[in-house]
Amino acid sequence: MLGITMLASSVVAGGLVGLAVSFRNLPDVRVLRNYVPAETTYIYDIKGQLLDSLHDEANREIIPLDEISPELKRAVLAIEDSSFYQHRGIDPTGIARASIANFEEGRTVEGGSTITMQLVKNLFLTPERALSRKVAEAVLALRLEQIFEKNQILEMYLNQVYWGHNNYGIQTAAQSYFNKSASQLNLAESAMLAGLIQAPEVFSPFLDYPLAKQRQAIVLHRMRELNWITAQEEQAARRQPLRLGQITSFRASRLPYVTEAVTQELIQQFGRDAVLQGGMRVQTTIDMNFQRMAEQSVQSSYRSLRRRGVRADQIALVAIDPRTHFVKAMVGGVDYNRSQYNRAIQAQRQPGSAFKPFVYYAAFASGRFGPDSIINDSPVSYRDGYDRYAPRNYDGSFMGPITIRKALEVSRNIPAIRIGQSVGLENVIEVLRSIGVTSPMQPVISLPLGSVDMSPMEMAGAYAAFASGGWYSKTTFIVQVTDSQGEMLLDNTPRPQLVLDPWAVAALNSVMQGVITNGTGTAAQIGRPAAGKTGTTSSQRDIWFVGYVPQLATAVWVGNDDNRPLPGGSTGGVYVAPIWRSFMQKALQGVPAESFKPMSAFTPPSRR
Repeated sequence: MLGITMLASSVVAGGLVGLAVSFRNLPDVRVLRNYVPAETTYIYDIKGQLLDSLHDEANREIIPLDEISPELKRAVLAIEDSSFYQHRGIDPTGIARASIANFEEGRTVEGGSTITMQLVKNLFLTPERALSRKVAEAVLALRLEQIFEKNQILEMYLNQVYWGHNNYGIQTAAQSYFNKSASQLNLAESAMLAGLIQAPEVFSPFLDYPLAKQRQAIVLHRMRELNWITAQEEQAARRQPLRLGQITSFRASRLPYVTEAVTQELIQQFGRDAVLQGGMRVQTTIDMNFQRMAEQSVQSSYRSLRRRGVRADQIALVAIDPRTHFVKAMVGGVDYNRSQYNRAIQAQRQPGSAFKPFVYYAAFASGRFGPDSIINDSPVSYRDGYDRYAPRNYDGSFMGPITIRKALEVSRNIPAIRIGQSVGLENVIEVLRSIGVTSPMQPVISLPLGSVDMSPMEMAGAYAAFASGGWYSKTTFIVQVTDSQGEMLLDNTPRPQLVLDPWAVAALNSVMQGVITNGTGTAAQIGRPAAGKTGTTSSQRDIWFVGYVPQLATAVWVGNDDNRPLPGGSTGGVYVAPIWRSFMQKALQGVPAESFKPMSAFTPPSRR
């Protein structure tokens, strides 16, 4: 045996010296000093609950060597390279031992590659079985050991190696196979994982548990042979029951509408490759509890509408914190599995009368109108190209001279048209641009009645500026993004700016509270000060309720994807306000009621 080993050592060493000269074109292993492997990006809610993981081919989470269980490190070394800390990249004794074992069995039963050789093969070389590749592997291993310390090589290896089921690196493997961190792996679990490296899918306990146990026993026996564990520890580990986790690499997102929206925001900011391979840690603005409440409200309301004969196939809901403009909850449809189209951010629908508050705010901000200003609700017509446009109220009647407060509370159309013409529709559009609305819109006469397409996200964000007293920050799904080492990549700490006139906002809030207390939105009463507006298009294709308290603004839309009209009498006040109420009552449970600041706290524009 000693003679064979010495002969193999001489052949290997001499061969490598002669062949090294011919491998000048091999990769430069020094690039590993700056090598950053593809790593999985993780998305969390605002409180740290995991929502989803994003990765390209490799599902990997990098961790330092000292955060890996000592049992796992010993188990891997025992079965893959027990002389790792003694050799310099290649192990002639190991090659000789493997050659003898393979000769005796008549087939390949043991490999001669060191961990260093396996690492350079995975990083630099093709998987072909050829002598030239094997020699290249050895040469690169020698070079690698000259540059890196042993622990650095072992750390790279354990984070690089494939463990099956799209798990790359020990951390994702530990989480998948045993639902725990790599630092928490015990001896039995470590031995089973170490046994996977040779053929991960073959020995996977998810696919063949008895075979995985046999492989575990081989690893434990090798550790016992090396005196790295005692016979008692070996037997205890073999008998220990194992609680398997689940295959995690391809499981569905917990909140698919949300995580897809977050992913799109990330890609716009960083690019697709950085998101799928950069190992980001993304804290979203979403509150999981709020999100579940929103989903429950949408689902139960959808069933209720169907029972009442309202053939609306979709509901969208967006809730935003006015103090930060963080999105707290978003529901893009009634069933993601049936339709992945996100109506909360992608659907452009007419808001109907829910648009009127923007017109009345512009009137108040002009200094020429207040809540008690009188406006005529009487027949009127305007030239519109070659025709004349004569707006009508929803019920076809006229109320004559009424206050702006009354006009908005009961949602009269003609007063809104008159006010829009008086303050200038370009000024109304400018207001919308200042609070984040980017949808195209033209200053057409019917604009005050919502003849423009907007998304529920835009509506919720715009109303949130009213709820905050006129302060605005860009609406976002993301609080912050760090890399896997904790370095900040994106910080969305709110930096609100006062973009609306405080007195005009206070005046609007006063009027819009009346919509809920004694107007078209009485079904939205939640037992605390709240403001809001119903919306119903003339064709009854879209019905809305958008409302807010100082701590939360929520938009709810109901309609059909194919634009089919809803049944006659379908209004935002009748069918959508109760959905809004259902969610808000859940979301605000335990939250102290707050009042809006009164107009008296500010100086009106007319007195400045």
